[in-house]
Amino acid sequence: MIAPVRSALESSVSFSRLASLLRPAPDSAVAENLRRGRSPWVDAIHLLWTLWVFLTPLFGAGYTWRWAALTLLTYPVFLVLYAGVLLAPRCHAPRYALSMVVLGLVPLAWYPSAVSYFIFGCVTLRVSRRSGYGRYLLQLVGLNALFVVVGLLAHYPWQALIWIPSMAMIISLVVNFETASHEQDAALQLSQDEVRRLAATAERERIGRDLHDLLGHTLSLITLKLELSRKLADRDPAGSRREADEAETIARQALAEVRSAVTGIRASDLAAELASARLLLEYQHVHLHYAPPPPMPVDTERALSLVLREAVTNIARHAQARQAWITFEQDGRSLLMQIRDDGRGGVHVDGNGLTGMRERVAALRGTLALQSAKGEGTCVTVRVTLPAATTAVMAPVEVPTAPSLPAGGAS
Repeated sequence: MIAPVRSALESSVSFSRLASLLRPAPDSAVAENLRRGRSPWVDAIHLLWTLWVFLTPLFGAGYTWRWAALTLLTYPVFLVLYAGVLLAPRCHAPRYALSMVVLGLVPLAWYPSAVSYFIFGCVTLRVSRRSGYGRYLLQLVGLNALFVVVGLLAHYPWQALIWIPSMAMIISLVVNFETASHEQDAALQLSQDEVRRLAATAERERIGRDLHDLLGHTLSLITLKLELSRKLADRDPAGSRREADEAETIARQALAEVRSAVTGIRASDLAAELASARLLLEYQHVHLHYAPPPPMPVDTERALSLVLREAVTNIARHAQARQAWITFEQDGRSLLMQIRDDGRGGVHVDGNGLTGMRERVAALRGTLALQSAKGEGTCVTVRVTLPAATTAVMAPVEVPTAPSLPAGGAS
């Protein structure tokens, strides 16, 4: 009776130890995937590359008992090291990557399949931490030089000593460049979300202050007028009516002011998007000049906000600009919004972002024009027609002049 219980307890302890070993560290690659809403197994797909461990003998001496024994010995070790790269803290993960490099170099003279372990180690050395590319490139060159030395001692053919390090360098740089690009996009998205959240919070606080300043004094005055009218009703009917009339006049003025304030609040999405754009571009070291937007219908304002967001995101990601300009011009019922930058330009094919912008503008029955001469920046011009009720005259706003783009740059 005691033996089965002891065995069950030991199994439970062993399972809990295994679970603790497989629990990702808070700053590990798996934990980061979970924070982004991705599957924790997404990086396991790269293990398909280890198929070369089992295919390499086809290009050499064939399958032998020695190859089988070394595979049974090294492949489980490799799996443990790869799991360590993904589950360990960022500061410890490079140890597992370097251990994979060692696992690929030590048996190289007797086990050509170990080349796959070496390449995995080179790739994961940078993926497992956020060090600079210069340092990683030096490490990559040093490790591949060491591979060449070990290959010479193992009497590898000179062709293998060229294509294997070349393949390791190319795969490592491509994989790590894509990883860095995804991380930059994720960081940019997070910064945009945070900027919009802060802009929305600031706008809510402004609206609260405006409504308090607008209605607090007015409602207090109306209350006093009505109280005075009630007290004068018996002994001074004429004075009572005068106070009631004044209260009515104040109430009508307050109603007009509230309607005006609501119109301003409805246009706050575009104002908040402009504030978000300024903060985002300043974060990317791009100075933004912009003018406030005119009053417009809610649907138009929301569509232009999304167009503006996409255009600013493109500047932040691709333009390599130093300055950008956002201007609004209203001529009667025609509203023009223009987003310029002084970046590298050369955009002549619509991607998903530009296609979405054109669709939003087309839904407003407007037009979108793109000028993007190479080396002279990009200019997106949106023109829409406003309803007659919103064609109030705009006061001119001084905005620093952007460099002009040649008309021949339109695509």
